[in-house]
Amino acid sequence: MNLKSSFLGFLFFTFPLLILAQKVTLSGTIADADSNEALIGVTIYITDLDKGTVTNKYGFFSITIPSGTHIINYSYIGYETNEVQVSLNADRNVNIKLIKDRQTLKEVIVENTPKQFKIKTPEMSVNKLSIKTIKDLPAVLGEVDVIKALTQLPGVSTSSEGSSGFNVRGGSTDQNLILLDEATLFSSSHLFGVFSIFNPDAIKDLKLYKGGIPSRYGGRIASVLEISQKDGNNKEFHTKGGIGLVSSRLLIEGPLAKEKTSFLLGGRSSYVHLFLPLFNINNRALFYDVNLKLKHIINDKNKLYLSSYLGNDIFEFNGQFFNQYGNSFVNLRWNNTFHNNLFSNASLIYTNYNYQLDLDFVGFTWNSGISNLNFKYDFVNYKNNATTFRFGTNQLYYDFNPGKIAPSTEDSAIREEQLTKKFAIESAYYAEAEVDFSKRITMNAGLRLSTFLRLGQNQIFQYANDEAVVFNEELGKYEEAEEIGITSVSRRKVTESFANLEPRLSFSMSFGDNTSIKTSYQRTAQYIHLISNTTAPTPLDIWEPSGQFVKPQLSNQFAVGYFKNLKDDIYSLSVESYFKTIKNRINYIDGANIIANKAIERVLLNGIGRSYGLEFLFQKNKGRFKGWLAYTLSRTEQQIKGRTPIEPGINNGKWFVTNFDKTHDISLTASYSLSKKFKANAAFNFQTGLPTAFPTNQFEPLDGVIVPDFEERNSSRFPSFHRLDFSLGYTPKPDSKKRLKSEWVLSVYNAYDRKNATSISFGFNNETLQNEATRLAIFGIVPSITYNFNF
Repeated sequence: MNLKSSFLGFLFFTFPLLILAQKVTLSGTIADADSNEALIGVTIYITDLDKGTVTNKYGFFSITIPSGTHIINYSYIGYETNEVQVSLNADRNVNIKLIKDRQTLKEVIVENTPKQFKIKTPEMSVNKLSIKTIKDLPAVLGEVDVIKALTQLPGVSTSSEGSSGFNVRGGSTDQNLILLDEATLFSSSHLFGVFSIFNPDAIKDLKLYKGGIPSRYGGRIASVLEISQKDGNNKEFHTKGGIGLVSSRLLIEGPLAKEKTSFLLGGRSSYVHLFLPLFNINNRALFYDVNLKLKHIINDKNKLYLSSYLGNDIFEFNGQFFNQYGNSFVNLRWNNTFHNNLFSNASLIYTNYNYQLDLDFVGFTWNSGISNLNFKYDFVNYKNNATTFRFGTNQLYYDFNPGKIAPSTEDSAIREEQLTKKFAIESAYYAEAEVDFSKRITMNAGLRLSTFLRLGQNQIFQYANDEAVVFNEELGKYEEAEEIGITSVSRRKVTESFANLEPRLSFSMSFGDNTSIKTSYQRTAQYIHLISNTTAPTPLDIWEPSGQFVKPQLSNQFAVGYFKNLKDDIYSLSVESYFKTIKNRINYIDGANIIANKAIERVLLNGIGRSYGLEFLFQKNKGRFKGWLAYTLSRTEQQIKGRTPIEPGINNGKWFVTNFDKTHDISLTASYSLSKKFKANAAFNFQTGLPTAFPTNQFEPLDGVIVPDFEERNSSRFPSFHRLDFSLGYTPKPDSKKRLKSEWVLSVYNAYDRKNATSISFGFNNETLQNEATRLAIFGIVPSITYNFNF
């Protein structure tokens, strides 16, 4: 047999096998049939192959399968399942429209991911809340609050009563990366924490990473909260909103060019201040925010988005005190599908956070803030059905304004002064892969390289021995060092540079379709720090870049979890345990003054931290009665040792609990459909009181001046926190075919009028001649009613 005959024989026998082994790629986008709104997390399931995937946050999916005839199932919570049989002999791009299922829409679902993917995916320490679920939770003053809904989940707690700042696994508020349409937000609250800044009517999807953070995210060490706004209806106009006792909201969406270009415009505002003059109250306290989004479909492979947000808070007291602060951003994005299995997203984002304080009785105005310009370019390569690659870059330029003080009146004794502005560049490059090794074993592995360049500035203080904080042996306390010189460096030069490798790894092993064990490891770096000596964020807090005296925070977190679906997903159970370490966690010397401090490094001490805990979540997902029970048992500690044998550090160098430590945290959430017209919702919270230090003694070094002597830092606690909220929703005509749909929501916040302490002050009672403690509580019982409409 000659060579030619052998080759022909080889082709004859192998050609059928090559045909059988041929792979094709099915890709496309999935959207709402009524509005063309891209749907996130839709399941695409190949029934005969027992394989599947889900859409990304832009509604895009790609799956590679053998050529031939297959049954494809498209399913999503709240929509009718679409099942089709297709013959695939070549790559194909499809655009699928799903129709809303009116009965399914009545369900309250905590997790949108179908059970087989929730069990199998390596994603852990992640919570998703549907907007329907968030709107069903009771809210203070009738205003639906995204952040307060998150605090009903294990591992997430509120900073204090009436605060929208949140803590994740013992982390501080500045350790949370908050993204709205990919733009970073530096504050999440309105009216000093009474409301959150997120308009629920404008939100499409919400996801919180408490651990196992993928390498595409960085810059914070505790969590990532990713929120996507709706795109807007490109088929017809719709309006929705709500009218409450203290605020109202309105959202309009519709086509600018039918099925081509859409817009969404939403706004909220409070108006209680309008009625205060009727009671001779010369004060103002109000907020407003505006959400805008434009989407333009160039063709099947290219889409443009423009997202924007503007929010402001204004507080004025008797014409003597004026405070204004707020977030804003603009984001221009381009989606491009290079190939059926290669998707990209490029974003150019400008973000700004500013705060202003006017004190007329002192005669000065204070302005400060932070802004950044961010370029992101992300790629997703759906290599095959078992492997997905992600890679990209993130480049940020920071402008820090620590503050500018100026006279507010002509006779003011204040001299105008600008504290030294600071500048920095943060860069990151990442790559990650999600691999299905088998039907039971899945892994996500990634690596992120982050760098931070501290740029020159007008004034750089120099200190003896490069120590900005010194220890006074005679008084036994830390003090601010005196500068020995001041230098100036051009902004074009780098004064300090940092680089960190951040590996990430998540692993899942499933046992059948209903049980899995998952584990994860993450190393994260944070280069900017919120300088605040309170437990909750305030408008006067200062963002500080890493540099000579303030080093980047570095964290390592390990987590392991058990996940179980019960009785065909009617119930679900998850139990997770974690251990986290933190390096270069800052704290403050006693009596630290952070306001208008020209050299903030003089009041900062560096230490280490650790946090560990157990999280339990049991959910009932179906039926007239739904809800979940969340319990967290945790410990969060910090240690600051002395730099020399004679220095005590803090608490003599011993581990002490941080301001955010809460040993026990219990949340019980329930929803019950009484009928088509009535639905009752309730939420109960119990938390161990926040740590604090109380005075144990007092002395009088001077006549008439009493100086308290405090115990060691965070040695005591506030009383335990607990509260019950409930609401009753009434839909007058649930089966109406009319376009206008409405509902009434009656809610009661703090139903049994618990006076939870936000602070405790100590003083001398001249009548009893005794020292006494006074508890300050922000809220008692707060009833409210809201009217919601949609047409």
